[in-house]
Amino acid sequence: MALIKEVRGFTPQIGENTYLAENATIIGDVVIGRDCSIWFNTILRGDVNSIKIGNRVNIQDGSVLHTLYQKSTIEIGDDVSVGHNVVIHGAKVENGALIGMGAIVLDHAVIGEGAIIAAGSVVLSGTQVEPGSIYAGTPAKFVKNVDPEQSKEMNQKIAKNYLMYSGWFKDEEED
Repeated sequence: MALIKEVRGFTPQIGENTYLAENATIIGDVVIGRDCSIWFNTILRGDVNSIKIGNRVNIQDGSVLHTLYQKSTIEIGDDVSVGHNVVIHGAKVENGALIGMGAIVLDHAVIGEGAIIAAGSVVLSGTQVEPGSIYAGTPAKFVKNVDPEQSKEMNQKIAKNYLMYSGWFKDEEED
């Protein structure tokens, strides 16, 4: 069972039909929507400020989400995929965005709706990533715009796939 820990009077709130891997860690002021999946070795550390996660979000293995005390929060919209080993620190990720494996997204950055952050990129503090765009590199820079419908379709498919994957683990736990 995942480590779910109250801190400073805040107890994490976990939405219906959300899968938490047994070694995921959810601490403090964290609200997770429905139909989400939080994967192995992932840490959502809402000890110093809030982390709010929408519906159908998957946060993949080894990712770490944290904030700055009294200075930044994390807001993640619906249908967002956060790849393996991602660090999100005090940023906003809007609906349908995709954060590639190993990316780092720093405080007060905003990842626009349907945007894609390429694997290994570093999104600097305060960066405003335009909706429907691809950013890549260190520091992450604009690469190109993507077809919003194609991006939305791809990101929703990933989110649905992760909901299916989490079902495999839930089935195992029930046996």
